[in-house]
Amino acid sequence: MTTYTPTPEPRRTASRRTRPVPLVIGILLALVGFPLLLGGLGLGWAMATQRDDDGFFSTPTEQLTTETVALSSEVVNFGEAGSDDWWADGDLATVRLSARSADASAVFIGIAPSADVVRYLGSASYDEISDLRTDPFDYSVTRRGTGGDLSATPTDQGFWTAQSSGPGTQTLTWDLEPGTYTAVVMNVDGSPEVTIDLSAGGRVGWLTPLAWSLSLLGGALILGGALLVVYGARAPGPRVPRQAAPGQPPEAVRADTPVTLVGAMDPQLNRGLWLVKWFLAIPHFVVLALLWLVFVVLTVVAFFAILVTGRYPRGLFDINVGILRWSWRVQFYATAAIGTDRYPPFTLDHTDYPADLNIAYAERLSRGLVLVKSWLLALPHLIVLGALVGTWQFSDADGSQLAVGGLIGALTLAAGLLLLFTGRYPAPLFDLLVGLNRWVYRVTAYVALMTDTYPPFRLDQGPADPRGVAPTSSPPDAPAATGLGRPAEERRPDREVEV
Repeated sequence: MTTYTPTPEPRRTASRRTRPVPLVIGILLALVGFPLLLGGLGLGWAMATQRDDDGFFSTPTEQLTTETVALSSEVVNFGEAGSDDWWADGDLATVRLSARSADASAVFIGIAPSADVVRYLGSASYDEISDLRTDPFDYSVTRRGTGGDLSATPTDQGFWTAQSSGPGTQTLTWDLEPGTYTAVVMNVDGSPEVTIDLSAGGRVGWLTPLAWSLSLLGGALILGGALLVVYGARAPGPRVPRQAAPGQPPEAVRADTPVTLVGAMDPQLNRGLWLVKWFLAIPHFVVLALLWLVFVVLTVVAFFAILVTGRYPRGLFDINVGILRWSWRVQFYATAAIGTDRYPPFTLDHTDYPADLNIAYAERLSRGLVLVKSWLLALPHLIVLGALVGTWQFSDADGSQLAVGGLIGALTLAAGLLLLFTGRYPAPLFDLLVGLNRWVYRVTAYVALMTDTYPPFRLDQGPADPRGVAPTSSPPDAPAATGLGRPAEERRPDREVEV
């Protein structure tokens, strides 16, 4: 007689999950809202502190001089003259010019249609000012005319849209109108040798409502984004902790990502070997360059397969996982952790190497998510990864450029220098680097369409992956220390057999 006594299966309850779509939309709304809010607040600050009593933003007073009869602005086009543009009758903006002759003589300021100004100045020589800069003060000058004389003084002309003349400081104000206009500064008698102290200012009537609109819109987007983030981060149902199965570590019950990345640091690392590991790994870099081309092609094929069938072809999936696994081993050795002196193997499969990676295969994938998750839903993560693995370039005024690696590269360099000069690789720094790389590979798997599980915004540090999903079976030579598989004796069913 045979008695079979199975071990009762532990009761499994719903695990805590997040809603990735509202979570991502909330983050995107906040990313849009923050610059709008800052822009509105900055504009409000400028209006409160940088304007004069009349509401004008003004430049400092600077001296301009010419040996010709006039200083003119370059042609400014405000649209077709006489048009009924929406801003034509709304006092959209007001221009103010203030000028004072340096020798206390009378000065003339005028604004008129450009064609009338050119016709009046005729063949007389005058300087046209362009590319005016205030900090530092500078401008470009173009000499116009052939050296003839003016036929009449500027005050005798009737085409000026706005004008002011006389001794002392003269101020001209003009509400913008559609048309093509030129501003002119001259001696009131039209004589050559003009030297004036000039300042310009502008007043825009709609800045106040714009500042309020930007601030309110930015604040509303941030508030709405925050509510969506809170909603998306909450569990769909009540949070009930799961019980671990016999023989499973407690960490296994908290798995919420199919990507499992591990890396165990060697007990003793060579102080200076990391300086040449990048050179030793060149054969791997060459092979990986070709493999990543394969990865891209297979991902495109998988995109259409998922779109049509809802499945990622298993053979293509295993190849792409192997490429990611190979990449992680080489990075762990040479560029992104320098956690071992063992040379990486040339294989896509699991080995006993200190660094390993696995991605749980999903039998079904969403046909709809495949259209948006790589570029839209993953955008917040991609922004973070830009800081983690990107290269930042800085340029100074003389054109010199400085390239600085991302956070992972900087921390890896710091780890190498500590190892070189002290012989120690601080465990917290190593744990942080592995955690950062874990984040990178989780997002990579999501962007590469290998999972529908949204990557958590969380930095799981340390050699073992506390939230990854262990594979259902492990290769015979998989390292026990990596946590990617349990020894065979631990995988035997718990039962009693009596004969």
